[in-house]
Amino acid sequence: MHDHDTSERLASYADVLAGELPDTWVSSHLTADDKDDLAELTDHIWDLDLVAASLAEHPLQQAAVLSRPDGAQLILIDRHDERDGFLLAAIAPRALPDEAYRAVPEPNGIALADDPFLSAEQVAGDLLARYDRALAQVRHNALGGIQPSQPDRVVLTWQPDGSVATAPADDRAGTILVAHGFVQDPHSGIYRLGGDDTQAQARALREIGPQLDALGIGTALQHPAGRHAPTSAPASKPPVPASSRTPTSRAR
Repeated sequence: MHDHDTSERLASYADVLAGELPDTWVSSHLTADDKDDLAELTDHIWDLDLVAASLAEHPLQQAAVLSRPDGAQLILIDRHDERDGFLLAAIAPRALPDEAYRAVPEPNGIALADDPFLSAEQVAGDLLARYDRALAQVRHNALGGIQPSQPDRVVLTWQPDGSVATAPADDRAGTILVAHGFVQDPHSGIYRLGGDDTQAQARALREIGPQLDALGIGTALQHPAGRHAPTSAPASKPPVPASSRTPTSRAR
């Protein structure tokens, strides 16, 4: 049996796993010297099953974090049983409000064998699929009903306070929005254009259309959020009942 306390083994496994997963992932390694970072990670591990049970008995002494450019993160930790391998769990977005997680099932973590190449297939077909669904749900909840944009279309949503909000799919659209008075919230990623000066607001909305169109990006303007259900397909099974848990309870 390999020594589960060998930090080099955990880091090497994470590097290989990150390289084998779909899309682009990079890994970083935290040791016992990073106790504050490890404590914060523990509070945001999105699991109420296998990984939570392990953490209850074995607080983190080291971990590897796999990060994707869109902000998604996975955490790889030691497995404290008689089997080789590791545990992998999703990390909940840190900046989203508690309300965004209501009725969203946790994408509970999984146990991985000692082969990172085989494990990458397991992660892609199981945990990542569930994590991406959960991420989409909580981000939609955090947007307050603002329909997420697509790469070829920016959806602009009128807000009750008269502002216009949108969540563009990439930085190309974001650059144009900022140039015309939209301000991005650093936590949610939402861009908002205030409605205090309605003439300036109308002018900005007219001007961004042709500029986005030149990039092959269309625009759509919709009424205030919350009046209609999202256009995405309904979940395949009913969500779990809403709970009153705080972000820290996701790891317990």
